[in-house]
Amino acid sequence: MIDLANVAVLVEAVGAGSLAAAARRLRITPMLASRRLAELEEEVGARLMHRTTRSLSLTAEGEAFLPHAQALLEAEVQARAAVRPAASGLSGTLRLTASVPFGRKVVAPLVPAFLQDHPALQVDLLLSDSIVDIVAQGLDLAIRIALLRENTLVARRLADNPRGLYAAPAYLAEHGAPATPADLARHRCLVLTGTSHWTFLAGARTVRQRVSGPFTASSVEALHEACLGGLGIAMLSEWDVREEVAVGHLLPVRMPAAAPEALAIWAVYPTARLVPPKVRLFIAALEQRLRQA
Repeated sequence: MIDLANVAVLVEAVGAGSLAAAARRLRITPMLASRRLAELEEEVGARLMHRTTRSLSLTAEGEAFLPHAQALLEAEVQARAAVRPAASGLSGTLRLTASVPFGRKVVAPLVPAFLQDHPALQVDLLLSDSIVDIVAQGLDLAIRIALLRENTLVARRLADNPRGLYAAPAYLAEHGAPATPADLARHRCLVLTGTSHWTFLAGARTVRQRVSGPFTASSVEALHEACLGGLGIAMLSEWDVREEVAVGHLLPVRMPAAAPEALAIWAVYPTARLVPPKVRLFIAALEQRLRQA
């Protein structure tokens, strides 16, 4: 019989790239992770991974076994959910992180109704415009707006995140509006600290345009406020500027043949194994809110 705890080590090691990282996700010691992987190989009668001090890779047998291993873990999750309804008896603390503007405008407004439905639960929301190491911080969930190239975590796409260029009416009245990405070289662009380019899609082409301006910040909210003050053009998410656009405090800057590169809203977990009901239910509530928006 195959021990699912041993299977989990294989799946997490593939996703994380090392046994040490898999051990951190599963909250076990590296020695125990190594022993469980060896036990799994003994159970299936084949070597599943090449292991050296610097690298970890699947053998041919491991490649063949991996999808079955993932299916075994998913079946376990579904079986547990079938005998214990997700909504019953939620307790403990849900620890999650999001960017400052998204957390304040989208995530935090969900919390009162969610806790009213689950009064024994607590929510701890960490707001940061920097990428937080959710494994090291012991977080259950991260909500990220990105292309998400990070392949060492488990991510689920929740919704599109349309972005656009925006400026205050006073700025556009004085400086005019750019018609192409190249025109931005002559404009004041409000960018995140360390950012030198904005990426646009022009038909089938990707265009990277160098941008600069008198003000940079590590916070999107700071750029938003500077944009409202007429300092320049900012690239912002639609959900972040909906109210200001509705009352005319900000105007969209649209280019006929180009649009900002699309991002998405992602739910990121530290591990695919046994995603807690509190996490699954919160994500469901967030998805519903995003659909309504």
